[in-house]
Amino acid sequence: PVKPLGLLTGYDDEEKNKEIFKGGWYLTGDTAYMDEDGYIHFIGRVDDVFKSLDYRISPFEVESEIIEHPAVLEVGVIPTVDEKDRIVPKAFIVLKPDFHPSKQMALEIFRFIRDHIAPYKRPRSLEFMEEFPKTISAKIMRKDLRAYDESLKKEDKRGQLEFFEIDFARELNLRRRK
Repeated sequence: PVKPLGLLTGYDDEEKNKEIFKGGWYLTGDTAYMDEDGYIHFIGRVDDVFKSLDYRISPFEVESEIIEHPAVLEVGVIPTVDEKDRIVPKAFIVLKPDFHPSKQMALEIFRFIRDHIAPYKRPRSLEFMEEFPKTISAKIMRKDLRAYDESLKKEDKRGQLEFFEIDFARELNLRRRK
């Protein structure tokens, strides 16, 4: 927690104030941890973390791995519902200018994901986008990504540039689970 030096001193909402101010401290809503060497590692926003297959998933952690792929410019991860009604991660990806969305690019990124991300954190689907909806401060608007994804699910549709890990079962040596 950070004491509010130079920050707002409260909202016009007493309930909101009780949530974010504790014992004179301002709770930012960010989560982090300090390692044994004293370094602080940012995990993500408390309100972005979601539970998938009994594990807590930080979109920031998953995004931090996927962004290392040479073709990826930006990535946003959200929870989605898979074909078995389980909550699993989904990655939205904006490619760098010299790269183009394709089935082959999706396979390449899924291979990268399998090599770099623990199985319980791996996105089960990805969707290419030209750009992300963003706030005025250039943060990805995950709520808009979730709303878009939910609208696809309601209509039982797949995004135009959406690919599922299971589409590449043979190439990725996936075994079907029950």
